[in-house]
Amino acid sequence: MKTRAIYTLKVVAKLLIIVTILSSCVSQKNVQLMQEKSVEDISSGFMNNRNTAYNLQPGDQLYVNVHSVDQKTSRLFQTDFPNPMTPTYQNLNSFRVEEDGYINFSFIDKVYVKGLTVKEVNDLLQKTINEYFKEATVVVKLVNYRVSVLGEVEEPGTFIIENKQINILQALAQAGGTKNFANVKKVKLVRQTLLGSELHYLDLTDNGILQSDQFYLLPNDVVYVEPTNSKSWAFDNFPYAILLSTITTAAIVFSLFQ
Repeated sequence: MKTRAIYTLKVVAKLLIIVTILSSCVSQKNVQLMQEKSVEDISSGFMNNRNTAYNLQPGDQLYVNVHSVDQKTSRLFQTDFPNPMTPTYQNLNSFRVEEDGYINFSFIDKVYVKGLTVKEVNDLLQKTINEYFKEATVVVKLVNYRVSVLGEVEEPGTFIIENKQINILQALAQAGGTKNFANVKKVKLVRQTLLGSELHYLDLTDNGILQSDQFYLLPNDVVYVEPTNSKSWAFDNFPYAILLSTITTAAIVFSLFQ
């Protein structure tokens, strides 16, 4: 009986080892990014219009700098600031887009900017300033350019984008990359628009993502990487120790009564 019990234990142990190995394996087709799916001939490259034009919405913060060779003009707009400018300083000296779509900008008073791009606001303010001052230059920057990456990534969080342009692969890199059980075939992208929120599903295993309109992210985009279904069977989540103990005990008891 003792020999039979030992044999049974060995068989159970081998089966559990096989199950553990299989459950912890992830197919390369499910995790390898930008496989040749939509585009097989990549010799001519990938066309992408880099649509990073963002339409301003209430709550956005605009840093406006009017500088001139004339120091009196600079002081009028309080732009004789130290150089270099830090992001914190820019944020403290920015203008908020109010709910009615206006910003209260110093000498010009209210300016309607809702729905405009940063470049359009820059051109609008430059044209208005030119009516009153000569040799004055306007520089407008969006202070709150942030994207958030959540879910199956190493370091989820919200990131401030300094260079004002980032694609989804760079955003994932900012978050430390994806984890082993990340479902990169169905990544969710939540994008805010003037009419509400849009939800897009992106397959990062398809090289066609490089031509997608959602490849480049916009301010306030949220990227969510879901876990795969196999994660629930992963070694670090499934209670294999308890299962092994239960099966082992049952096997011994069963053998003893044979």
